[in-house]
Amino acid sequence: MTDKKKILLVEDDQYIVRAYKDGLMRAGFEVLIASDGNEALEKIKKDLPDLILLDLIMPVKNGFEVLEELKMNGETKKIPVAILSNLGQDSDIKKGKALGAIDYLIKSNFSMKEVVEKVKFYIAVKL
Repeated sequence: MTDKKKILLVEDDQYIVRAYKDGLMRAGFEVLIASDGNEALEKIKKDLPDLILLDLIMPVKNGFEVLEELKMNGETKKIPVAILSNLGQDSDIKKGKALGAIDYLIKSNFSMKEVVEKVKFYIAVKL
């Protein structure tokens, strides 16, 4: 049995996936990957991660659609979701938070190390 907390990284850019996966694994997390919205919803239901890092611009279903679906499902609605996106418009940030995201991180404003520290915080305080 493992006590590692599961983080689902929902991101379609493989360079970003590698960077964040490596950083999160070094910090002691188990990292699951989904590269589109449908795959994310399947993994969320199957694996029930402790936290989801969710990109917004993805093929098939966008991050807003994923967030809306998982927050409507009784089994998944309490899983904390932090949006990790390049979309930085106020309207996007407000929409993400209105749909239930615990935080909205603009990729260009945070280093990978800072994102890992945020993840540690989210897990520690059980948002």
